[in-house]
Amino acid sequence: MSKELYFLRSSEQNIVNTLVQIAQPGELQNTYSELYSLTTKDLGLYALVDKEIAGAIWSRELDNTGIARLSVAIVPEFKNEGIGSFMMEQFLQEAATRYTAISVDISHKPKSLPFYEKFGFVQQNNPSSLILHKALEKKEIVRPTDGYDSSRWMD
Repeated sequence: MSKELYFLRSSEQNIVNTLVQIAQPGELQNTYSELYSLTTKDLGLYALVDKEIAGAIWSRELDNTGIARLSVAIVPEFKNEGIGSFMMEQFLQEAATRYTAISVDISHKPKSLPFYEKFGFVQQNNPSSLILHKALEKKEIVRPTDGYDSSRWMD
């Protein structure tokens, strides 16, 4: 199985539009996908497995606080294949270059709590809330080197 990561660009809005239905329920879909990547407050990656889209992870800073809202979507055929972890590891490094923290609302997918906890997300003050938060620490970015093509990471 060949896995690759690419930056999610504004020209790839169709990927976000397709996967947002998996990541966010109902009325939140437009907030998280409309005009994605037209500002520097948006960041995303998508994963290809054997040249097929397997998932995407993206974020938006909606309110100028330095805290971005996170969305993660895995195509059902690729669930439990490590795609989420594959994307999250690189995403957290990239996110730390532009945000101070990220949060994710998992109220529509409470079973995903262990996944986020594995990456250091914690529940906010209210333990009954399913909004998780992770402070980010700026570090040097380490991008994949095996077969790395810098043009894949540039807009």
